[in-house]
Amino acid sequence: MRAFTTPVSILVEYIPVIATVVTTILSVVLARATLRYAKATDKSLALAREEFERELHIKLERVSASEAKIVVTNLAKISVLLQLVQWRKLSHGVPSLRWFLNEPLVGGMTWTENVGKRLIGSTGGDFQGAIAVSVTFYASGRLFRTDWFRFHVEVNRGNILRLDPVNMAARRVQVLEPHNEDGRVKSELVVDVTEPLADETPAEA
Repeated sequence: MRAFTTPVSILVEYIPVIATVVTTILSVVLARATLRYAKATDKSLALAREEFERELHIKLERVSASEAKIVVTNLAKISVLLQLVQWRKLSHGVPSLRWFLNEPLVGGMTWTENVGKRLIGSTGGDFQGAIAVSVTFYASGRLFRTDWFRFHVEVNRGNILRLDPVNMAARRVQVLEPHNEDGRVKSELVVDVTEPLADETPAEA
């Protein structure tokens, strides 16, 4: 009996050590799984950014000397909800004009609005240079902002003489949800979409 009792007592003493080893192994496995999930999430987000960068397009068109229109085309399959239009002169760090929307845009469709008065009002009666336009929108439950699409504008005595696109975007599409240092999304409900632009150095046309 004594010979049998001794191995059992030794086994009982080793149980906490075995439990610690098993817990450590499980923690390592869970940590690796978490890292893989985080990497997969980052890749999915990057793909979503590239998709919307390619498939949501903004265009300004000159209609007459006093009229122009903005055309937003959704080339993606999913629908989006347009929230905000912003544009700025490239010589300024913050938007000179913005207005809020609540316009659904089905995949494959376009949304247009007359912006002649807004254009002349933001540039003034005489202006020659480049402006950048972007649109903020909801898609798949997240808030995005498109590229800053550039256009060369020439206004003389209140008349729109030229309104030509420039084939270069100022910024890539962004997800307008702040993140902590560990990559987790903060629980802020409202984000000022123009605040990051105040610290930007305007790009040359």
